[in-house]
Amino acid sequence: MNQPAPTVTRSAGLTVLYFAWLRERTGTAEEVVAPPVEVATVGALIDWLIRRSPGHATAFASRDTVRCAVNQDFADPETPVRPGDEVAFFPPVTGG
Repeated sequence: MNQPAPTVTRSAGLTVLYFAWLRERTGTAEEVVAPPVEVATVGALIDWLIRRSPGHATAFASRDTVRCAVNQDFADPETPVRPGDEVAFFPPVTGG
C-alpha cells in the first residue's frame, strides 16, 4: 500500500512576532513555527500562516496593510526566510 510522502519541515523553527492589531487577530504576540522547507520567502510564509487559523487568515486578509521585518531589517514578500530567523509583522507606522 502506498503511503503519502511525509511533509518535510525545517530542523529549526522561525520565530514569528505579531504587533498591534495583528497580535489581536492571531491571538498571540509570538510563536515559533516550523513551516515546510518550500516556504522560503516572506510571501510564502504568509501564505502558509494564513492556513494556520481563521485569526491568521483575518490578520493577513489585506496584505498591503502589513509590514514585515526579517531579523530586524525591513523585508518584502521576496525576502528569504531561513531556519532560526525572526520574522516580525506589524501595521504601517506613521508619524508626524
